[in-house]
Amino acid sequence: MTTIDNHAEHSTAEHEHGTGCGHEAVPHGDHVDYVHGTHHHALHGDHYDEHESVAEHSTGQHAHGSGCGHEAVPHGDHVDYVHDGHKHAPHGDHYDEH
Repeated sequence: MTTIDNHAEHSTAEHEHGTGCGHEAVPHGDHVDYVHGTHHHALHGDHYDEHESVAEHSTGQHAHGSGCGHEAVPHGDHVDYVHDGHKHAPHGDHYDEH
């Protein structure tokens, strides 16, 4: 299975989201996403991840992990799981689309 790297189109060096950046701030759990076009940017080290939406299933409906049948992809301090051409990242009781 191939993986898709869904990092935003710019790095923190090119454009830094924050107060006064011109993009709407949206609280998202323990961090803030910034609306950028049709998707959200979430700070992740020296780049932004794209958070387009919450995944189509919750952690209660399908638990990603060892033996779940989806490719595991290390992503900083967590693991994403390749699911139908995109990545699911655990986030509380749901998965974010990465």
